[in-house]
Amino acid sequence: MRMTRALALVAAAALPLVATPAFAADSGGTVTGTVFAPNPVQQLGDQSLTDAKDADYPALAPAYRTVTLTDLDGSGGLSGRYVTVKSETGAPVRVTGGALPAYHRDADQFEQVMGYHWVTKAQHYLQSLGFGSKLRPVNQRRIELRINQYGGDNSFFRENKRDITLGKGGVDDGEDAEVIVHEYGHSVQDGQVPGFGTTLESGAIGEAFSDYLAVTVTSWANGRPTAAPEACVADWDAVSYSPGPVHCLRRLDEDKRYPRDVVGEVHADGEIWSRALWDIRRSLGDTQASTLIVEAQFAFAPDTTFRAAAQATVAAAQRLYGARAAEATRAAFVERGIL
Repeated sequence: MRMTRALALVAAAALPLVATPAFAADSGGTVTGTVFAPNPVQQLGDQSLTDAKDADYPALAPAYRTVTLTDLDGSGGLSGRYVTVKSETGAPVRVTGGALPAYHRDADQFEQVMGYHWVTKAQHYLQSLGFGSKLRPVNQRRIELRINQYGGDNSFFRENKRDITLGKGGVDDGEDAEVIVHEYGHSVQDGQVPGFGTTLESGAIGEAFSDYLAVTVTSWANGRPTAAPEACVADWDAVSYSPGPVHCLRRLDEDKRYPRDVVGEVHADGEIWSRALWDIRRSLGDTQASTLIVEAQFAFAPDTTFRAAAQATVAAAQRLYGARAAEATRAAFVERGIL
């Protein structure tokens, strides 16, 4: 079980979506909907925002965006080529024409729209890097995303059922795109290496990559944030548990080194690996860095070590982009004490 925070839960069975077609569409069907892009703290640069018990208060109004949901399958619900949304909270969203109601965060349907949009957007990001065209496909399967009524502040990916569950404690996890994409990152790694993350080090790599993917996808989709730190993960979700003054679930730019800063907890130790990924991105740019980072994961084992995974990543850099990229990648892992 891979979790956003170190809490455990058992997910209840999700309510099924009604399958009556509501509009004529194929796998390329589209409809407009309303989302955060990626979350209010990052969009507005306002660290004083709070959950306020799911209230839709005026300060949040500028954060809503109208987007196009793509790849719908014509079933009438939020089901498409890469994700099917199921909800235990509120009625399932029904597609009735070319536009959904402008749901806001005080409606349970808002999280359903967020989940569908951001999982699909994450898959489009991977495809933009060439996965599925120039490179082998990555996670091009339909997963289930469940909006859970569990009150704990936790979300997770279950590889045995290939689904993501988003919890509702504090700021509902489905309101923050970076939480959604983080969990999708675990699905990505499981799609590349079934059962990935069986040890502390491989589990830490999993948490780190998922944090990295959350930031890179949202920056790719919206442009790099100017009002909040880009390296801060899940700024909006974190207002419920982070003391501030800047709210972050975790950061990609912490100065942690291996083995000095290993504490034996996957989320904390993951900040060693994610800093190396962050430095590769700063050296090579998003496209080359993310491509080689994802490509390297095909060579990982479920129980890979930091060192073995770093060597595979350097090899991917050399294979894809040559000596300069390989050296920059190696230097990032050396700086973290991994190589």
